[in-house]
Amino acid sequence: MRASERAYQALREDIVEWRLLPGQLLGEVEQSERFGISRTPVREALSRLTADGLAEPHRGRGVVVSQVSLEDVRALFELREALDCRAARLAARRRDPRVFEDLAAELEAAAAPGAERGGYYELVERMDRAIDEAAGNTYLASAQRSLRLHLARVRKLSRTNPDRLVRAAAEHAQIARAIAAGAEELAEAATRVHLANSLQAVLTTPVREWVAPAPPLDEAG
Repeated sequence: MRASERAYQALREDIVEWRLLPGQLLGEVEQSERFGISRTPVREALSRLTADGLAEPHRGRGVVVSQVSLEDVRALFELREALDCRAARLAARRRDPRVFEDLAAELEAAAAPGAERGGYYELVERMDRAIDEAAGNTYLASAQRSLRLHLARVRKLSRTNPDRLVRAAAEHAQIARAIAAGAEELAEAATRVHLANSLQAVLTTPVREWVAPAPPLDEAG
């Protein structure tokens, strides 16, 4: 793997997982030392993150992890509603029932009291991929990939709300069951309910979960 690709993937994961918080400085020197590479591949990685919208220029030099505003979240969910609901209908029309029956069973197990939910987000990602494959629309899947990069970051805010994770697992299970049954309208309706509940959960997350302290003046320039 090229040095710039390795740095890009590691930094992207750190941002999505909230190990790097909004407003946190991404210094070239610091990251070069972290990855044991020169500043040029780090600069390439930071440029890609900026193009993705996960980083943003800071005071004319350097970059910081991009902020996530309430307006951003609402805009993401407006687009998500249009894409996810359409994808759910297409998946219900063209699905392999066994795939979604299996997913539904795993999601129902994740929603059970006392269940281990450490792999929940990976399970949801598998369901997303299954819906993309069943929908069979490459243009829709391409639009979804860009959106999901940002949604994955927002989605992780629910880790501080275990009750929401339980409800979300149950909602995903309902979507999977509807798709498995080929019930297009029900799949779309279940998706709309899930999205409305997810948006509300994010909007009520305390703001302190979203931001990082301002970088020191000597680093900020």
